[in-house]
Amino acid sequence: MILAHLTQVAVHSATLSFFQEAPAVGFSPLDLWHNMGNLAKGVVIILFIMSIWSLAVIIDRALYFSAAKKQSREFAPRVAGALKEGKLDEAIKVADRNKKSHLAEVVTAGLQEFRNYGSGGAISEEQIESSQRALERSEAIVHAKLKRGLGGLATIGSTAPFIGLFGTVVGILNAFQQIATQKTSGIGAVAGGISEALVTTAFGLLVAIPAVMTFNYFTGKVEAFDVEMDNSSSELIDYFIKQSKR
Repeated sequence: MILAHLTQVAVHSATLSFFQEAPAVGFSPLDLWHNMGNLAKGVVIILFIMSIWSLAVIIDRALYFSAAKKQSREFAPRVAGALKEGKLDEAIKVADRNKKSHLAEVVTAGLQEFRNYGSGGAISEEQIESSQRALERSEAIVHAKLKRGLGGLATIGSTAPFIGLFGTVVGILNAFQQIATQKTSGIGAVAGGISEALVTTAFGLLVAIPAVMTFNYFTGKVEAFDVEMDNSSSELIDYFIKQSKR
């Protein structure tokens, strides 16, 4: 009985000593930053730069798509009305006043090619084909403009978790190293390394999740814009064909 009691007292004393000897570890952003090693700090800096880059792309694409959608809504009925009245120059002027519209940029290319190719006489098949090629070239250019920056978002969304995971591995290695080299026992011996691991993992996910979500959203918007441009090009070619048969 005496031996069992002494054993229990020893275990209790060791447990108290484990937690009493542990230095207080702060978990504010500054405390976590100071507890990090240089490599973990480098990981956090890289993730911070990636977050700023993705935020800039998100804001830029949101503003660009919003302006394109707004101007296209205003452009479509006006250019349609000008074409119905046979006012080709007026339709081009309407397109020039809506330079941020993806539809206006495509339609303008087709109208200008159609006007420049024609000689004032009957509309030829070559003239229509030339306009169609101009529309296709313009669609490819506008598509590239719409996708600008989305590749970077995709890269950030796919790599940020792995960069954070790298910081996690480094933090865990530091924790084990502190356990092996630090003479004093206590949770404080490993708290710094564990905090590094948790912070870099959380930061990596915080950067990646918005990037992936906005990439998917913007990709859907680009596909919708592509459909609108295809429809506008097809309608414009149909208009040219109808004009040639008059």
